[in-house]
Amino acid sequence: MSTAIHDDVSSGVLRRMKEGGFDFASFHPIEFYAIFPDEERARLAAGNFRGESLNAQVSARDDGVWHLQVSKVMFATHVGIGDFEQDMESVVIPLGGKLDGWGVTQEVKSLRP
Repeated sequence: MSTAIHDDVSSGVLRRMKEGGFDFASFHPIEFYAIFPDEERARLAAGNFRGESLNAQVSARDDGVWHLQVSKVMFATHVGIGDFEQDMESVVIPLGGKLDGWGVTQEVKSLRP
């Protein structure tokens, strides 16, 4: 995915998060996703993303490809997310995978006053 298009997508997501009252002042586990044609390459990539603030999980998808989910505890900033996506891309692409987006769970504010 081109960097310009990806930046536009991330900017839109971050804008909607802000409109929804997301707490940008706190750390959050942000999930980054990639897909691979086989388990071996997905697991090789996962090995690069383990540490104190990182967790990686590999699973099979129903369509026969392998899914890598990397969770990184961080502030949800455009620069931070973009930098981590570039780092992840430098591991994923040479192994024949491709990035498949990112996301974060947003706590829903109570509907009661």
